[in-house]
Amino acid sequence: MFKAHRKNLIYLLILLITFFILFASIRAYPVFAFGVIKLSSLPIRILSYPVHEINKLLLYHRTFNEYKRLKEETDVLKARLVGLEEVILENARLEKLLKFKRQLVYSSVVANVIGRDPSYWNSTMIIDKGAGDGIREGMPVVNALGVVGKIAEVGKTKSKVILLTDPQFSVAALVQEPRESGLVSGTLQGFCRMRYLRAGAPVKVGDQVITSKLSLSFPEGLLIGEIISVMESATTPSVECLVRPSVAFSQIEEVLVILN
Repeated sequence: MFKAHRKNLIYLLILLITFFILFASIRAYPVFAFGVIKLSSLPIRILSYPVHEINKLLLYHRTFNEYKRLKEETDVLKARLVGLEEVILENARLEKLLKFKRQLVYSSVVANVIGRDPSYWNSTMIIDKGAGDGIREGMPVVNALGVVGKIAEVGKTKSKVILLTDPQFSVAALVQEPRESGLVSGTLQGFCRMRYLRAGAPVKVGDQVITSKLSLSFPEGLLIGEIISVMESATTPSVECLVRPSVAFSQIEEVLVILN
């Protein structure tokens, strides 16, 4: 009886050992196979390296020419993209300007800024409309943000505009909230000065300044700017204000000239 059990135990042990060997070999085979492949491919990679390098040298000229061609095409596409962006920005500006033009009750003409005098960069600019377009000296120049300046000189196809910030520019103005009148003129420092406000006028920082109906050349109600400082005059019984223009003069590209 013991011999029979012993025989069965031996058979079971042989079966388990056989199963373990087969299972272990199946799991270890891929690792072993990959190792053999890697070792066998090493001489091939060593021998093929010079061939690859020679091919690079032989194909360098063609590859470089292809690179140059693609780079030129990329530069052209970039230039076109910049051009398209400029067209989109210009259309947005013109749309805003034309919307403002439709709101005006006065006849006006759209003009492009085509130049600035280097000697008077912050006080004058040149537009592409002149006498042939109905432009006359003294006509108001505005954009969607407010007062830009007025026509100083007129040619047949071009005109010079004196800007709001020029000391020679002046316009009758009104502080919108307390309805106090004064005279606005330029300072050549990017700001304007409002003078001749009565002593004790209840004006304050942040008040809006607009053109007055007392002006001979500008229609009333056009935005000039915002008060940023209020000063009592030391020599006369009046108040002076420093006004920041509503228009960014360095960014002007199109304007409206009010004809009548």
